[in-house]
Amino acid sequence: MILTLPQQRRPSLFRDDEPVVQGHSLLPEARESGTYVPWFGDTELWDFNGVIKRPANVGSSDWKVSFNLELEDPYWNLLARELMMITFNQRHPAVLGRGVVLNGSVNPRTLNHIASRLRTAARWGREKGLPGSPDRWTVEDLRQRITGLAADGFSPRTVRGHVCTLKNLAAAEPALSLAWPAGDPWHGQSARSVAADTSSRAITTPTVPPKTWFPLIRAAWTYIHDFAPDVLRADHRLRELKAAARLSVRGIDERFQEWLADPQNKIPVHAASLEEQAPQVQWKLLMLLLGYTADSYAAINGLGRPGARRRRTRILSAVAEGRITTHALAGELVQVVRPDGSTGPWHPGLDQQALFEAKTALRDAAFTLVVGLSMMRDSEIHELLREPLVEHYSTPAISSTKIKGTTNRAGKHWWIAEPLVEALEVAEAVSLHPERVFSPVHATKQDGTLGGVDMLASFVTFVNAARNWTGLDKIPATYIRPHMFRRTMAMLTDQFPGSEIATGIQLKHLAKRALANATTRGYAASDTGWAKYLEDALDNVKFRKIKDLYESHIAGEEIGFGPGADRVKDAFDQVAATVKARNGDARTADTLLRTTRIHIRFGMLNNCTADHTNPVGAVCLENAIVPEGHIGPLDERCRPDRCANSMIGPEHLPIYDSHQRKQLEIINNPSIPRCRRDLAEREFDITRNVLQMAGDPQ
Repeated sequence: MILTLPQQRRPSLFRDDEPVVQGHSLLPEARESGTYVPWFGDTELWDFNGVIKRPANVGSSDWKVSFNLELEDPYWNLLARELMMITFNQRHPAVLGRGVVLNGSVNPRTLNHIASRLRTAARWGREKGLPGSPDRWTVEDLRQRITGLAADGFSPRTVRGHVCTLKNLAAAEPALSLAWPAGDPWHGQSARSVAADTSSRAITTPTVPPKTWFPLIRAAWTYIHDFAPDVLRADHRLRELKAAARLSVRGIDERFQEWLADPQNKIPVHAASLEEQAPQVQWKLLMLLLGYTADSYAAINGLGRPGARRRRTRILSAVAEGRITTHALAGELVQVVRPDGSTGPWHPGLDQQALFEAKTALRDAAFTLVVGLSMMRDSEIHELLREPLVEHYSTPAISSTKIKGTTNRAGKHWWIAEPLVEALEVAEAVSLHPERVFSPVHATKQDGTLGGVDMLASFVTFVNAARNWTGLDKIPATYIRPHMFRRTMAMLTDQFPGSEIATGIQLKHLAKRALANATTRGYAASDTGWAKYLEDALDNVKFRKIKDLYESHIAGEEIGFGPGADRVKDAFDQVAATVKARNGDARTADTLLRTTRIHIRFGMLNNCTADHTNPVGAVCLENAIVPEGHIGPLDERCRPDRCANSMIGPEHLPIYDSHQRKQLEIINNPSIPRCRRDLAEREFDITRNVLQMAGDPQ
């Protein structure tokens, strides 16, 4: 029973036996009678584990709210519980009846932040000599609290969080049973302005440096594609041995004699001891190979019984004769070329401990590939459940849950390439969790959660430590975080024509129009560290496409229509004439194509042949406001049917043909509003002009 405090102005809005969770979905097991759920009257701890769904990358400690230290004081304890109850149940009838409306999504971590801020506020008040109960504090005291935080060097973002809590307390004051300084200390000001948080709202996430990205992705793929079969084979063999192991060592003499008589059987030794005069035997693994549990290894290594001593002597004699192996579980491993030029297995020996480390590395490698190539958030990757591979719009995809910015845990799909399919299959194979793809690989850590940052760091450390065996390039120890890969992949994807919409879909950024929003454009913004790599890569891709067009043209095939195409054909004719005059070959043509000024920007709806340094005749620049620093045409204002630089390729015609038929359907549909049909007529005219340019009958 919670005693009524003398400072209470009125009874609390909430009963002691009222559940804390009222506006969130309970887990099925929490709905059963007698199951623990946190109550408002719990004054020491609110534990939400097993009550509401916890994100896979959030630890169980973050799902608990402890009312300890300063919050053990009855006044602060009740104040904290009431504010948290109001914050967690913003649609509670009693709260709305008091006219209190708080905004924002809330989860147990939010309540933990509130508890921490109230705890430090109470401590600050005690240090400053303020009354023990805040009912005698003033609004000016609260302002001094925030001023002190800023003066102590706390970041504006941290200060802003404290301001939000104090402003929410002021807003919730009508629903509190305890007194709190009346009025918002910063009425009419946002928490951002109070905290002087001038950080830009633009995307500031850095990209992964190219010097790190390339060797890291290569290493991850090598472990998944080349090394994983060896590791999984060893793991399967170890599980087979453990499943077949006998508890009793009765009859071990006969079994030992039989095993040792086979010359194919070798004594497993520790790889690290190979340089020693006498390699160390892996007694437990040897016991498993003999068909007995590892804990019974005293039967072959014991010094007390004559039989055990005899068996030990024979084993050590076989070791001295060189009848040893470090690959008893996996057999022969994949051969690699090492940094010193030698060729050999990629690992010195996969014993039980090395196998555990290798499985961890495989899981981390799979995570690296998924986070590096899918544009998924860290939380979305951790939410992946077994068998996540699906087909979405006839394209391979993975299904997971979007958590950020939503309270309903919406299911979403992310398109993927073949390497990610293989990576997820490997991650599933090493995962011991009954549901999750990414989980601890040790059986005793099933309740543990994983951190994406830790997995990336662990994989980099593992790869660099094993370089002398694997032959992989060293990965620089730079600052890398999961969200940086999302930013990097968005930037790389943006280099392809028409990628903005697809990038927005893959990033799961909401858009109110048929283009990705500003957040997507921020993620896809170019990065100076990648400029040289992208420039070279794009130049190579562009040259290959120009070369293909040239070869098609000299073979008599149609490569395009329109004034832009005519200029490209003239340039190709001049190159062909020069090659013929010089009696040259394909290499001569390649050289001339590289040196000839042929300007083509390949696009989804047409190709632009304007010279970016001097875009004469570009319709997109007519009456346009050109952004500062921009050079060349404005792609979003392109008019393929009117521009003198437009080149319509054969690959574009099916798009225009389909678009024309769709507009005809709209025009001929009397149920369509007139304004929409007018727009369709304009689109139809544009499409018709393009197809007429190509000579298609209308």
